[in-house]
Amino acid sequence: MNNINNSIENKALMPMTQLLQCGPETPVTVVFLMVPVTEIYGRKASSGEINWITAIAIITFHVLAVAALFFIDWGAIAMMLVLWWVAGSLGIGMGYHRLLTHRGYKTPKWVEYVLTVCGTLALEGGPIFWVATHRIHHQHSDHDGDPHTPREGTYWAHMGWIMTGKAMHHDTSILARYTPDLSKDRFHVWLTTWHWIPQVVVGLALLAYGGIPYVLWGTFFRTTYGLHATWLVNSATHLWGSRRFETKDDSRNSWWVAMLTFGEGWHNNHHAHPVSARHGLAWYEIDMNWIGISTLKMLGLAWDVKVAKVREDMEEEAA
Repeated sequence: MNNINNSIENKALMPMTQLLQCGPETPVTVVFLMVPVTEIYGRKASSGEINWITAIAIITFHVLAVAALFFIDWGAIAMMLVLWWVAGSLGIGMGYHRLLTHRGYKTPKWVEYVLTVCGTLALEGGPIFWVATHRIHHQHSDHDGDPHTPREGTYWAHMGWIMTGKAMHHDTSILARYTPDLSKDRFHVWLTTWHWIPQVVVGLALLAYGGIPYVLWGTFFRTTYGLHATWLVNSATHLWGSRRFETKDDSRNSWWVAMLTFGEGWHNNHHAHPVSARHGLAWYEIDMNWIGISTLKMLGLAWDVKVAKVREDMEEEAA
């Protein structure tokens, strides 16, 4: 899909009726109603009421993450590190973000689906929810309608938008306004509804394999850490760090957030060149997700990889 960041995001606010072909035998018509994005996303759209189901789930994960510290098991910790990479790098960075949201590269459908399932293990919602939220973030970054801008408070940007905001509580038909590409795909629609299933399956497998310590480390500690790492991209990289590019938002490059997120912390680079599959543009900006995408390309599993052409900027910076 050409120029996806502009075409999809700009059309998202238009009233339309679009035929979503879920399959050759199951056409589905979805009516998209015009609702200003500021009435859906951002702190002004929030009533301030706590989303109790979400809050209880997050609190439970935090409590059990702390409990993991009392069950030291090196095998469980090693499993946690592997699953952290699967969920955080393969799933969120390479899958949800650089592939599904920005279409920075192309893969066979089966690879796209595998990366998407990996993304559900992060407990950050299904693909349509995640992609819609992030496309809106880019369209309204640090302005009214941004789901999580620090201009409305650091805590709000970090996790308040999930605890009290409306962003996580819209059905697929509303989110489809911002994800017409994914909403045509039955797998992505199904997984958005049932995104918790892979997490449960992995949790049960960990329990069967290693008992309580493996569940505490491999599910609760790993997921809680991963959530805060992603949330730091929403909060910290719009507050602290360097700005290579003069963008219309507050995005910044943060080396330490990049370390925690496999390269997602080079956020100013990303906002300046959102379609680029590479975020770490200088040699010293380590970007593990880019290395993963490059590996897929080398294996013949990724092509049409888009990379920002900013060599001149790098040379000027070095000088």
